[in-house]
Amino acid sequence: MNLWHEFTNDPVIFISFTGLAILIGLGIFYAIYFIHKVNNEQPDGK
Repeated sequence: MNLWHEFTNDPVIFISFTGLAILIGLGIFYAIYFIHKVNNEQPDGK
């Protein structure tokens, strides 16, 4: 059984893994964005 052949020919597997990759990518992006914002926070002038 060729896994790559199965992945490219079955639309359910392809769409599922593509959606999962997008969600993981967005999660990583927002984690890095949040950490960057927290580390570079400017103090208020109060």
